Amino acid sequence: MKLAKLHDGPEIFHTLQGEGVSAGVPAVFVRASLCNLHCRWCDTEYTWNFTGTPWPHDKDPQPGGAKHEKSAVMLERSPAEVAEEVARHPCRRVVLTGGEPLLQQGEWLEMIALLRERDGRYFFEVETNGTLRPEPRFEAAVDQFNVSPKLAHAGMPEKLRLVPGVLAHFAASPKAWFKFVAACDGDFAEIDELVTRFALPADRLLVMPEGRSAAQLDRNATAVAEACLQRGWRFADRLHVRLWGDRRGV
Repeated sequence: MKLAKLHDGPEIFHTLQGEGVSAGVPAVFVRASLCNLHCRWCDTEYTWNFTGTPWPHDKDPQPGGAKHEKSAVMLERSPAEVAEEVARHPCRRVVLTGGEPLLQQGEWLEMIALLRERDGRYFFEVETNGTLRPEPRFEAAVDQFNVSPKLAHAGMPEKLRLVPGVLAHFAASPKAWFKFVAACDGDFAEIDELVTRFALPADRLLVMPEGRSAAQLDRNATAVAEACLQRGWRFADRLHVRLWGDRRGV
């Protein structure tokens, strides 16, 4: 399995889920490397913004914002090794995140099976950008999908960030919740269009204010809250940003 590297090991850590319908619940996060998208504001760009890749990122012009050598930010572990590391934590909720986890479905299936052999109470969430359809066995094994379709502010053509068949599949799944990051009327209008176009269920749709700091979240929260009140969406904060800012591994 290709995982993000943190210090000398894989980015596997015990924390509180910061986003979505499970916000506030303790969970073990396992961060995959590699992604099929390249959002310009991505807060885990070290999973794809490698040396030699052509995609721009907001951090690129900043001091120390150069692209990453793959060997410095990615490592490989077997599903058994990952399961062993996850099992060390006193928590049975596991969040598979990235990057884009659905690029490695077979390996995750092996890890899930190994953990459930240890304890049938394990619960698995998957955070996905909604462009890749889960394979039937993988979908059956996962308890919850947190689907985050990307809006135009991600800086990519629509044909890359929106895959109609996949979004329609998730919209029909009782396991899927949809979450969006928004800040302005243009973002809310885009979400409106996607809700109509793909029949996204309003009672499983969450909208979060854009921001990488508590101050930025506060600046955008009121507009998001008002949009949610008008449309029947669920307002969702970004708990991890409020607690730990932009730090990794928490």
